[in-house]
Amino acid sequence: MSKIRVLVADDQEVIRTGLSIILNHQPDLEVVGQAADGEQAVAMAQALEPDVILMDIKMPQLNGIQATRQIIAARPKTQIIILTTYDTDDWVFDGIRAGAIGYLLKDTAGDQLAEAVRGALRGESQIDPAVARKVLREFQRLTPKRKAADEPPLEQLTEREEDVLKLMADGLANKDIAARLSLSEGTVKNHISVILDKLHANDRTQAVITALKRGLVDLE
Repeated sequence: MSKIRVLVADDQEVIRTGLSIILNHQPDLEVVGQAADGEQAVAMAQALEPDVILMDIKMPQLNGIQATRQIIAARPKTQIIILTTYDTDDWVFDGIRAGAIGYLLKDTAGDQLAEAVRGALRGESQIDPAVARKVLREFQRLTPKRKAADEPPLEQLTEREEDVLKLMADGLANKDIAARLSLSEGTVKNHISVILDKLHANDRTQAVITALKRGLVDLE
């Protein structure tokens, strides 16, 4: 089976090296290149055709947001995860609007980072729990709830599925949801798959946004 090809873009060599070591230790991941600035990231994305890019925000030449826009425009199937120390609202929304599939902080554990890369390749949104609520609150503010009569009907969720959905809205990863509900991680994945199907959603973020619009969950 071919490995997932990853490009690491960060202006700090120690960060690039550290991330590369972590990811290359995974049997199914391979770091195919390291970019020191946004222009290099754009050029290497074209030349190396990575599946997933870990993109820093504050870089010389082009910042990570600008580089993300250019890469997505040229290679829309490339999945980009913003990886940064910054969790301020402007950076979060700019990154997502630029086309990034995820937003993780640099203190993310190595195994979680590897799983995020795998999830990104599957088209799953990856948002750090520390910033997930900010993103979802903004979506909630911009998309007020509409009357149920204005929306197509949805298949009703079970009580357990509602529990899982609420924890998804809190930004918890599958492993953390499993621990909170005393379930296996495989069972949580199955529940999420059913939830996505019932909410006609392509990924976790879309499912939570739909749930917010329909009043199925709330952010207190």
